[in-house]
Amino acid sequence: MNLYKTMKDQHQEDINNFPMFFAFSNAQFEEGMNKLGLNPSDTDQIYKTGSGGYYRKTDAKELHSIINSHEEEMKQAMKDDQFLYDMFDYELGNHEYCITWDVEPTLEALGLTEDEVENDARMAAIFRKARYAQSEWYSKYG
Repeated sequence: MNLYKTMKDQHQEDINNFPMFFAFSNAQFEEGMNKLGLNPSDTDQIYKTGSGGYYRKTDAKELHSIINSHEEEMKQAMKDDQFLYDMFDYELGNHEYCITWDVEPTLEALGLTEDEVENDARMAAIFRKARYAQSEWYSKYG
């Protein structure tokens, strides 16, 4: 079981269950506003996420709480070597490291830089281990 993937899935479920909607047309906007119990003209009662998402202003504190708890949970989980390995391994695979040999997309997805990883001996060693595992997988199955 991949500890990182399990947490990532739970975090996604938390966001999916939050009362918000995404709209890219007037019809989707009207439908979403109705879903939130608002009239389409009640635009003063919503916030826009900037990526087509909308949520009620009255739910802002809850959303910030969810995001903050996710960030704290991730920070705490990264203290565990197995979680850190699972995190790197999953994202390296997800960003096709074994094909591109480029670590940047993986690190970007994790909000990390190469310098941050390399300047932390524990993190650097686990990252190297995950990269090696990806290259081994590719040499067998790629």
